[in-house]
Amino acid sequence: MREIADGVYAYEQLPGGWCLNNAGLVASGGRAVLIDTAATQARARHLRGQTERVAPGGPDIVVNTHFHGDHVFGNTEFVPRATVVSHEVTRSDMAEAGLGMRGLWPKVDWGDLRLTLPDVTFSGGLTLRCGELTVVLMCVGPAHTAGDVIAWVPERRVLFTGDIAWSGVTPYVLMGSVSGSLLALDRLRALDPEVVVCGHGPVAGPEVLDETEAYLRWVDGLARDGLTAGRSPLETARAADPGAYAGLVDPERLVGNLHRAYAELQGAEPGERLDVAASFREMAEFHGGPPHSAA
Repeated sequence: MREIADGVYAYEQLPGGWCLNNAGLVASGGRAVLIDTAATQARARHLRGQTERVAPGGPDIVVNTHFHGDHVFGNTEFVPRATVVSHEVTRSDMAEAGLGMRGLWPKVDWGDLRLTLPDVTFSGGLTLRCGELTVVLMCVGPAHTAGDVIAWVPERRVLFTGDIAWSGVTPYVLMGSVSGSLLALDRLRALDPEVVVCGHGPVAGPEVLDETEAYLRWVDGLARDGLTAGRSPLETARAADPGAYAGLVDPERLVGNLHRAYAELQGAEPGERLDVAASFREMAEFHGGPPHSAA
């Protein structure tokens, strides 16, 4: 946990691959808001210890930016002191998904997890007061998932994007939307942030919004060419020259992203359900084995 602006902190888990997400903390006037938790019991307990060094006793509120386990499984380490807050869609998707993500990486030591659903939900947006600071929650999905929330601290011009923007890590929009992500990035850019904490990868500046957009536009172009040529998403991924994106963490996500891009070009609505398990099997085929998680 390190301070990135007065009263605003980032908790990085680098390099930011599968299940290695970032969290954030806003602390002022004896109040504290934690943005996202962690995937495993051990990592969530470490996050709690780091949080308590800044906010003795822990946070008063935990915000979940979306439903994926790396951002919500650690909720249980912060209740009952903290009130867990999320978008209505996030809570619904959390309840449906349960702890199922553990099955994708059975060798990870997840610990003794239990699913802790949000206590408070909202639609559209919600403003939290934290001493002299404000944490503005805005729903900008479908983007990474069907319902994504960002946290904006206007007094410090710090933006926590959840998994809408990515820093040095391959974006992933299989459960959300390519077109929706581009719209969401426009909304984030309009806030004019100075510091951007992505859901994965190092803390950065607003350039990561442009970098994420450029990658998604590349994916969209690949999908259009692939459909015209009659290639499957996996075939298109194998034929693609990653160029500037070759160094991104977890490049196999290209396959999942192409599945989403193909579906949208063929008329699927943003956030419409796709076959996640089938896409994951193809990502493993592209990768040459199951994608690695260091959680």
